[in-house]
Amino acid sequence: MARWDLRDRFSFEGQSIAWGVAGEGRPAVVVHGSPFSSREWRRIVPWLARHRRVFYYDLLGYGQSAKPDADVLHEAQNGLLAALARHWRIDRPDIIAHDFGGSAALRAHLLDGVEYRSLMLIDPVAISPQGSVLVQAAKAHPGVFSGLPAYVHEAILRAYIGAAVKYRLREEDMRAYIEPWLGDEGQNAFWRQIAQMDDKYSHEVEGRYGEIRCPVAILWGEEDEFIPLVDGKELARRIPGSSFTVIPDAKHLVQEDAPEAIVAAAPDFWGRLDPRS
Repeated sequence: MARWDLRDRFSFEGQSIAWGVAGEGRPAVVVHGSPFSSREWRRIVPWLARHRRVFYYDLLGYGQSAKPDADVLHEAQNGLLAALARHWRIDRPDIIAHDFGGSAALRAHLLDGVEYRSLMLIDPVAISPQGSVLVQAAKAHPGVFSGLPAYVHEAILRAYIGAAVKYRLREEDMRAYIEPWLGDEGQNAFWRQIAQMDDKYSHEVEGRYGEIRCPVAILWGEEDEFIPLVDGKELARRIPGSSFTVIPDAKHLVQEDAPEAIVAAAPDFWGRLDPRS
């Protein structure tokens, strides 16, 4: 999918959410992370759509969705996922969620009662404490970072997103990731969501991972510098019966470094749950 146009819109608490769908069959939903967008799934959705009707969307505050001056992390996103599931009229979808999308999926299941047929987590935000040196600095001085000159802001964006991948992104792909965060609205939105990162949201659910009511598979980029591999192993320990797969030669954004790993792992996971799927 050279173009990644999300043509459908859903109103969530008065805010526009961009979404799309591909394929036929049982429902599946892919949920992106931060500071990315659903574009991270562009190489993966066409292959998954051979097996499922795949729904994808930009989180509130990200990509082509609205960027309100409000809390757009954790608490808002699990409510959005629950609302979208009702809007799409899907029951027990297969979920694949990355980074903060993983937090949203876990919270929607454990706090909002959204039932899944299966849950695949890719380097999710799930174990506290969290937050890089940049995140901590931005949380301490949000006004300073939101007021940076545009060229400095763009340079930080490029370095931040570049650190999520092992293999350098093509300029057109890097540009697509940073574009929603440029301009006054985008810059303010970027540093606002950084400042909203808070371990309290993980604390609300991380003691309840043993209550997850569906099969769970966890994939982790071996060289992830955003969320270390040790957190992935700890998460797998806390979810009884979960599988844990380390993806070599990949950092945090496995969708870019090793999309083939996801394309292979998801149908295999689904097939083991039901050979007819």
